[in-house]
Amino acid sequence: MAHSPPGPLKADPLTPTQLLASLREALTPWERGTPFWIFAYGSLMWNPSFTFDARHVATIRGYHRSFRVWSRINRGTPDNPGLVLTLERGGSCKGLVYGIAPDRVQEEMHGIWKREMSYGSYCPKWINCVVGAETVRALAFTVNRECSGYAGEIPTEVMVNSIASARGRYGPAHDYLFKTTETLHAHGIRDSRVERLADLVRARMHKAA
Repeated sequence: MAHSPPGPLKADPLTPTQLLASLREALTPWERGTPFWIFAYGSLMWNPSFTFDARHVATIRGYHRSFRVWSRINRGTPDNPGLVLTLERGGSCKGLVYGIAPDRVQEEMHGIWKREMSYGSYCPKWINCVVGAETVRALAFTVNRECSGYAGEIPTEVMVNSIASARGRYGPAHDYLFKTTETLHAHGIRDSRVERLADLVRARMHKAA
């Protein structure tokens, strides 16, 4: 089902209590003192903003990266929302997995949670990540189809127009897309869907210039 861009922002951010409860629930499966991993597929790849002691290219199964979350603050406005990535069900996704020192997990995850989960835009899940010949369990931000910003399956034309024109407090939506593709290339990762979208957005911007 295709969805048009949303109207003015209606969702309220989670309260500090709700945000903390969400984090505690997500961390429950992790045993304190053991290795901790978080999987990155979008902005966490090129702007992690947390301290890590390991980083590897990793592959997950059962999800793929997709621009299906409207961004009405960070990469757009309520009247002209941008689009950012989520992990949609199906297929596979290659990204980066970060290791956080066990004694820093609580502190670092508080910062990550404020950044990624303020509006409940994702469902945090523990997923198997293949790193070379090994498999590790990592926390990943997967699709939340119940959140107010979920775009669903939208026409390519709508995606291109939104990303090419929207701008929010963190900058233009196209910058998010282009930095993602650049980081994927830097780590030898190919994602044909994202690359094609980046080409279409560049063409649209060139045409509008």
